[in-house]
Amino acid sequence: MERQRVNLAAAVSVGYDCAAETLEVEHESGGVCQYYNVPESIHQQLLAADSIGAFLNIHIKAAFAGSRVDEK
Repeated sequence: MERQRVNLAAAVSVGYDCAAETLEVEHESGGVCQYYNVPESIHQQLLAADSIGAFLNIHIKAAFAGSRVDEK
């Protein structure tokens, strides 16, 4: 999945697979987390948020199932 760099202390990039509705967050530590069944509109709101970290914590981590995955 191709990711876009973001300005967030704990994360370096965010990617989105529209067909699978999967949001992917690459953390500064090198780990990658995927969140499932995330609508495209939520992905767009994340990228447009004043605080990506706060949006991620409130609207994604608390609302969508996710798991840590190995870097491919």
